[in-house]
Amino acid sequence: MGLEKRKWQSCVTAAVFCILIFGFTVATLIKPSTEFSETENRVLAQKPEAKPETVLSGEFEEKYEEYLTDQFILRNHWIGIKTAMERLLLKRESRDIYFADDDYLIEKHTGVFTTQMARRNITKLAEFTQLYAEQLGAGHVSVLIIPNAVDILEDKLPPFACAGSGNAYLKQISETLPEETWFDASQILQMHKNEELYYRTDHHWKTLAAFYVYQAWAGRQGYAVPELEDYEIKTVTDSFEGTIQSKLGIRTKGDTIELFFPENEFSYVVKKNNSSDNCIYDYDFLNAKDKYAVYFGGNEPFLQICTEADTGRKILVIKDSYANCFIPFMLEEFQEIDILDLRYSNQRVSELIEEGKYTDLLILYNASGFAQDMSITKLTQRKL
Repeated sequence: MGLEKRKWQSCVTAAVFCILIFGFTVATLIKPSTEFSETENRVLAQKPEAKPETVLSGEFEEKYEEYLTDQFILRNHWIGIKTAMERLLLKRESRDIYFADDDYLIEKHTGVFTTQMARRNITKLAEFTQLYAEQLGAGHVSVLIIPNAVDILEDKLPPFACAGSGNAYLKQISETLPEETWFDASQILQMHKNEELYYRTDHHWKTLAAFYVYQAWAGRQGYAVPELEDYEIKTVTDSFEGTIQSKLGIRTKGDTIELFFPENEFSYVVKKNNSSDNCIYDYDFLNAKDKYAVYFGGNEPFLQICTEADTGRKILVIKDSYANCFIPFMLEEFQEIDILDLRYSNQRVSELIEEGKYTDLLILYNASGFAQDMSITKLTQRKL
């Protein structure tokens, strides 16, 4: 009787296991695909089309695996359970993210800076800056590639954690660029690393960090150098939960977002999508998941800001989202600021520069974002 009972229990266990495995797989396949994850703030993989050439090359299998991973039913809940278990086991990292001191979640960016794409992007940037440094003159083309938190907040990393490799990548970039184009943001951030320069739950730098870098860059460019006392700093939320936290599927204490308002008010107009506004902040996003989109309402292919600054300067900023909290400090120095995000725009950069008659160019990215951005090749596309 005991043997029969054990056999019965084994059969029940196996049946439950099969139901769970195959049941969740079937449920994943029949449920409608989700296109965008608000939790992770990214587009999710969709079901690939099976073609003979992609099946034979292995591309279909790879994309189908990505599709199943992204679309797995209750995916966020399983990720959260996995992370919670790892923390109970006192692990200091998960999914390429360190559980660092002071509640920081810091991405490692493993392998990001040694890929063929990362090297190619350096070459494309060098070609672009060489061309326009010659056309616009020395000092009128600036490159700011901002180091990620893992390369600045080394003191907060777990014991024996590997240091980031972003600084070596930034050195490679600086060595390929024409003189007076590279601006070393890393040394500025190192000077202030004991202050809150990065969000604890998100991959972006904070507005304070952007201020320190702008302050130093403005000094080098010969612009007016602002001081912190020139701004009223307002905390507009204390419940920002960023993309790094979302990758882990956990809940932690929310981040604060601070906006800097100049004591001396001045007017400007923001033009986008055939409409205009007199404010660079979209406060509606403070009630949404992606609260960082309070800056300009998120990333747009192209924006134009016309100011009352009578400087005669007109600048094109080619950027990723790190620039969104940096640009507000530029408003008093430029009569016009055009903002181009290559990831979402198909406009030819050479044509835009020719038509725009810019006096200055600024390229501003974060290091890992620049290394992984497939759209950097658009910098060197020429007119047809």
